[in-house]
Amino acid sequence: MPATRVKEAPLTVASIQMEPLIGAVERNVARSVALIEEAAAKGARLVVLPELCNTGYVFENRTEAQGLAETIPDGPSTRAWLDVARRLGLVIVAGITERDGALLYNSAVIVGPDGLIGRYRKVHLWGDEALYFAPGNLGFPVFDTPFGRIGCHICYDCWFPESFRLAALQGAEIVCVPTNWVPIPGQDPKREAMANIIVMGAAHSNSVFVVCADRVGTERGQPFIGQSLIVGQTGWPVAGPASPDGEEILVATVNLADARRKRNWNDFNQVMRDRRRDVYDEMLGSGLKPGWY
Repeated sequence: MPATRVKEAPLTVASIQMEPLIGAVERNVARSVALIEEAAAKGARLVVLPELCNTGYVFENRTEAQGLAETIPDGPSTRAWLDVARRLGLVIVAGITERDGALLYNSAVIVGPDGLIGRYRKVHLWGDEALYFAPGNLGFPVFDTPFGRIGCHICYDCWFPESFRLAALQGAEIVCVPTNWVPIPGQDPKREAMANIIVMGAAHSNSVFVVCADRVGTERGQPFIGQSLIVGQTGWPVAGPASPDGEEILVATVNLADARRKRNWNDFNQVMRDRRRDVYDEMLGSGLKPGWY
């Protein structure tokens, strides 16, 4: 009999840690494109940028936020990312201040070589974001891309285990996280960031890869902590954490096939199969349809 063919799904991914400047959209997007090109030169095919990387994060008021917001996909930021995705054959996940009619969203746009793939709107708003943004109304979609099935969360979404579980249950192999992590009270400066621990645990308990792209710098008095990382499906970092204060590109090659075929921890336990669906709803009451897991 012929030998069984084992199919692999290698993918080189990049997390871009950068410092956007508040209100400097043209500059920020140009800087992001330069960093995307650098990541692509290192072999990356999937590139993740930080949260609100086109506008900056700390708005003075809603009027400023409205003035900086753009529609998707015809706004200049998305058009620029679409152009580089087509030119270099990439999938790009980028945080953007989105305008949809009278509403603003803290969003991520997902673009690929063939155009717009989709958008994600941050479900769990943090702090003053509630003054400017409406809570995300698209749930936790999973996107089919040329390189695999991608979930997307933004920053504070990671603190909710339901976010990762719903992505995994829909068949996500990798979750992309544009983020703007800030210092956490009680954080021991000698320890890894709490955000790193949270996403490592989520990757481990859901058997998914996670790519987190944070920002650095201080904006209108608010410091950001950097420490971007790329996590394997077992929960251990495969690149990073990056520095707490410098722009940096993390690159790693991962095998997305492992997200599905290596969910068995031993002869008895498999992280998705072992769920007690007699105790809690299979899809956590979301009404979503399960994917292949």
